[in-house]
Amino acid sequence: MIAVTGATGQLGQLVIKHLLKKTSPDQIVALARNPEKTGALKDLGIDIRQADYSKPETLTTAFKGVKKLLLISSSEVGQRTVQHKNVIDAAKTAGVELIAYTSLLRADSSPLALAAEHIATEAYLKETGVPHVLLRNGWYTENYLLSIAPALANGAFIGCAKDGKISSSAREDYAEAAAVVLTSAEDQRGKVYELAGDESYTLAELCAIISETSGKELPYLDMPEADFAKALEGAGLPAPFAALLANSDTGASQGGLFDDSHTLSSLIGHPTQSLRQLVKAFL
Repeated sequence: MIAVTGATGQLGQLVIKHLLKKTSPDQIVALARNPEKTGALKDLGIDIRQADYSKPETLTTAFKGVKKLLLISSSEVGQRTVQHKNVIDAAKTAGVELIAYTSLLRADSSPLALAAEHIATEAYLKETGVPHVLLRNGWYTENYLLSIAPALANGAFIGCAKDGKISSSAREDYAEAAAVVLTSAEDQRGKVYELAGDESYTLAELCAIISETSGKELPYLDMPEADFAKALEGAGLPAPFAALLANSDTGASQGGLFDDSHTLSSLIGHPTQSLRQLVKAFL
C-alpha cells in the first residue's frame, strides 16, 4: 500500500488525485491529523487513518502494512525537524520499504533559510538507513498567484528578489511527479529529483504578464529585505513568517529558486503548466 501524509492538505489531495489514476483506491492510505476532514476520500474507498506528526503514538499504527510512504514536509516551520524525525522513526519501526520526502530544490546548497530543516531531515533519513527518495520541490507558482489580488488593489507587486530567475511550477505538477515516483516499477531508493518548472521568470516579468492579462498596469517594486518583511507584517503576517518569506525572495535573487534541468517535466511526461496560463486561470 501507498500512504500519503497530510492527505487533507493542498499537495496531499492532489497527490491522491493522481495516485487514483495509477492504482486502485484500496491500495491508498490517506493519513491526516483530523480524519474527519477526509470524508470525500473515504467515499472513494480509500483507507483513512489518523497520523499526527507531533503525536508519535498515532504514527506506528497508521503505517501498518504500508510499503511506500510519501512524507509531505510539515507546514509548521521551526517544528519540522522533530516532526519529520517522528514520522521517519515510526516508518522504520513499521517496516516501510520506501519513504519519498518532499524537500526543497537543491536543499544542500540553497541560500534560503527554509533549507535548514530540509537538510536536517535528509540527513536523518540517511542516518537511519531507511530506504528513501528525495523529491526536492522548487517554488509553487501559487505562492505568487496569491499576491496578485492585493498587488492589483495596491497598485504594485512588492518583493526583494531583484532580477533573480524563478523556475516555479503549479502544485499539481509536483503532485503528479510524486505519484509517478510512488507507483514506478523502477527502484527509487537513493534517487534525488531536483524538481522545477520549465519556465523561469523574474518578478518584473511576472508583473508584465499580470498587467497584460488583467488589463491593469502592475509595476514590480523591489525593496530591501527588511522593508519587504515589514510590509508583509503590515499586511497581517506573523513576524517570523514574514521574515522567512522575505528571506526566500532574497534567496531567489541569489539563484536559489532557479533550475533549468527540466527534470520535473521529464518525470511527468509533459511540459509543466505555463505561467501565463496559471495567471489567466487565477484572474
